[in-house]
Amino acid sequence: MRHTHQLWIWLAMDRHTRKIVSCFMGRRDAVSAFGLWEGLPNPYLDAVCHTDRLGAYKSVVFGALHRIGGTQHMERFNVTLRVRLAHLVRRTLSFSRKQANLDMLIWLFLHRYNASFP
Repeated sequence: MRHTHQLWIWLAMDRHTRKIVSCFMGRRDAVSAFGLWEGLPNPYLDAVCHTDRLGAYKSVVFGALHRIGGTQHMERFNVTLRVRLAHLVRRTLSFSRKQANLDMLIWLFLHRYNASFP
């Protein structure tokens, strides 16, 4: 049985501290972009946001606050996620039967990652 449900991990990173400040797991659409935006702490709501060219961000980040590009640190963190969490790479040996288990694994990794900073 092959599962076709794709889950995207939406992350927001503070450019100065490199900590993950918000996370949302869902589809690659405007609803998920809004879910990420709702999870941001108040000080980040009026900050400049650097994103890729995905159109879903335009429904959440407006005008001068939206910059395309400058996402190198976030891309590097995505590589770190794939290297350290086998659930995000392998489909046979390491996978979660329930999405709740995968969600918990990712949240635990993010909390441990953020705790590693001074």
